[in-house]
This record gives sequence, structure tokens and C-alpha cells, in this order.
Amino acid sequence: MQLAQTDGLKITDQLAAAKNTKRIDEASQQFEAVFLTEMMKPMFEGLSTDGMFGGGKGEEIFRSLLLQEYGKKVAQTGGIGLSTQIKAELLRQQAALSQTDNSVSASLKR
Repeated sequence: MQLAQTDGLKITDQLAAAKNTKRIDEASQQFEAVFLTEMMKPMFEGLSTDGMFGGGKGEEIFRSLLLQEYGKKVAQTGGIGLSTQIKAELLRQQAALSQTDNSVSASLKR
């Protein structure tokens, strides 16, 4: 009976870890997208607004949305490697925290 409970806990822990890894991956990619968006803003500030759009608040909003989509797309297609580094660091910190939790649990059982 004890072995079955232990196996069930291991499976539950693995499922939780997989779900958490997916959340970390999504968060790191979103962070990279926001970072890239902010890095691209100065590229578009110097562009003239003459022509089809003619400037104004509408163009300002459109340009902001366009930059957000550029940032998302660049991040989704590999980006600059920032999300990979963030994900690795978050997983490292999570593993260290998990190890600490396991050490505390083991010492409490004694």
C-alpha cells in the first residue's frame, strides 16, 4: 500500500513539474517579447508620419500594436536567446528550492 501511494505521489509531482515548466516557458517567452518590443521602439520613432496614415493618435496606437506583434513573432521564432536563458535560470532556482524543501521535509521526519 505504501509503495502505491509513493508511486502516485511521484506521478503527481511529475505532472505538476511538467505543467510548471510549460508556464515558465510561456512566461520567459512573453518577457522576451516585451523586451524586444521595447528595443524596437526607437527604430520607429525617427520615421516620418507623412503619407498614407498622416500621423496622429491612430497611427501611434497602430504602431504600438504593430511593435507588440513584431516582438511576439521574433520571440516565437527563436528571438535573441533571452527566453532560453531566463527559462534555464528559473528552472535552476526552482530545482534549488525543491532541494531545500526536500531537505527540510527529511529533517522533520527524523
